[in-house]
Amino acid sequence: MAGAALARGVSAHRVPKPLVLYAVAFLGCAAAAVSLGLALANDQLSQPALRAFFLDWVTLPYIAGGLVAWRCRPDTGFGPLLVAAGFVNFLGTFEWVTSDPWFTIGVVFDLLPPVVFLHVFLAFPGGRPERRFAGVVVAAAYVTAIGLQLARMMLGGAGHNLLELTTQPAAAQALLMIQLVGTSAVCLAGIGVLAARRRRAGRPLRRTRALLVDSFALGLVMIAVLLLAEAFGAPGVEPIRWAAFAVIGIAPVAFLVALLQARLARSAVGDLFIELRADPGPAELRNCLARALGDPSLELAYWLPQCGSWADLEGRPAELPAAGGRRTATLIEQDGAPMAALVHDRSLAQEPGLLDAVTAAARMALDNGRLHAELRARLEELAGSRARILKAAQQERQRLERDLHDGAQQRLIALSLELGRLAERLGGDPGARARLDQARGEIGRSLQELREVAHGIHPAVVSNHGLAVALESLAARAAVPVRLTVGFEGRLPEQLEVAAYYVIAESLANIGKHARATSATVDVWRANGDLVAEIADDGAGGADTERGTGLRGLADRVEALGGRLRVWSPAGQGTRVRAEIPCG
Repeated sequence: MAGAALARGVSAHRVPKPLVLYAVAFLGCAAAAVSLGLALANDQLSQPALRAFFLDWVTLPYIAGGLVAWRCRPDTGFGPLLVAAGFVNFLGTFEWVTSDPWFTIGVVFDLLPPVVFLHVFLAFPGGRPERRFAGVVVAAAYVTAIGLQLARMMLGGAGHNLLELTTQPAAAQALLMIQLVGTSAVCLAGIGVLAARRRRAGRPLRRTRALLVDSFALGLVMIAVLLLAEAFGAPGVEPIRWAAFAVIGIAPVAFLVALLQARLARSAVGDLFIELRADPGPAELRNCLARALGDPSLELAYWLPQCGSWADLEGRPAELPAAGGRRTATLIEQDGAPMAALVHDRSLAQEPGLLDAVTAAARMALDNGRLHAELRARLEELAGSRARILKAAQQERQRLERDLHDGAQQRLIALSLELGRLAERLGGDPGARARLDQARGEIGRSLQELREVAHGIHPAVVSNHGLAVALESLAARAAVPVRLTVGFEGRLPEQLEVAAYYVIAESLANIGKHARATSATVDVWRANGDLVAEIADDGAGGADTERGTGLRGLADRVEALGGRLRVWSPAGQGTRVRAEIPCG
């Protein structure tokens, strides 16, 4: 897909033929030579060699940088714009010629180079200003530099030019002042545009790109300072001029360095292909993509069609960043449907070629990652479902325990009391009293059995008094002596206490039924954010954890809370059960 898009881009903006590039390069060298010749031949110029050097220092780098950009990025107009800036800077040197036609051309282009440089700086990297305000700034600069210049030439304020219609030096001087101040003002506005762009782009991932934008802003500062110095006749204009030319000439050099680094970054895609051949796991895939893109903060989000939502690597729900934030997302599609998204620093959007290459290389591996995320999401949903089922079951147990306590138990107690009063009335009939006492005994045994059933359904003592008190009661009723140690104070969430209680109760019941043990120990403590319960006996060991449903049910209860249950039962060495349940 990325290759097809690149092919369409190249077809729409064809790479210039080598002959065209060579011809432009030759003309650029010729322009530099002409500038040097015109400067040395004009005896009215001060420091002609230095002036020619600085002019060529600007002309040649802009033409050379423009040719490289034109060749490497024909899909943008930035390369031809750089070339035009170099030649416009050269055309101003015709002002040194005594011939009226050439002199007129030189005067027309006298104030145009600063405007073209402004255009270049604000048009990076696509060849045209990105926002309307930047376009208005550039248009105002051209009107100021060309429109007012032509008007000034008609007033006779620019030497003996062919466009002179009248001689009004005062008006011409006023227009010149307006030109210089106006051009400096639009340059300052351009600095504001660059600062806003830098702020919108966020943290630059490529330092050379940041230096490039900084060099643009510095160039505009120097141009504005130079124009204001000329407008108000400030002393030391010439040093300011040389400094301004020196800074302006750095911009295309910085652009070439940034272009080289971008090409080197795209060459890292080859290393990515090699890494992907090793079939990295989802986590390592993220690291590979982060290295290829140069963004250590890169995150991956996968589209889950069945859920209709995005998920991260662990299957947890994920949200793509909103538009206008510091981070943005690049969607990756397969057969027209979303498959994954790269969530990265917004400054990477300035390198679409790199993003296209990386996403094309990683598409197959991302499909595997999406399947992994979908599996993890299903597991997360399963774990949540188990937890919800456990909670619902516990709530139902509590309801049944309350119903038995408040209903059947209370009625049996009331019936027993009623039989006791009836026995007092039948004091003269020993047979009736004996039968009533027998009935009261049956009621008492039924009440005890009912209490045990209710306690098995839900240990109310845990809810009412806490785990420690419940375990003391449990140890007191155990079939073997139990040494109980509870290594923490206070209450825990009820579902954790109930789960620990059931693990210990079931383990002590198994000890009494199967272990042939003489004693047992129960230790409960908190460690590393977990509630740990360990039950050990000195019995025969050899417990088969695969048979029966008791331990399996306990394991399900513990795992539903995100914990785990382990059993050690070597033959002849007793059995040890350990449950670890997260408290968070």
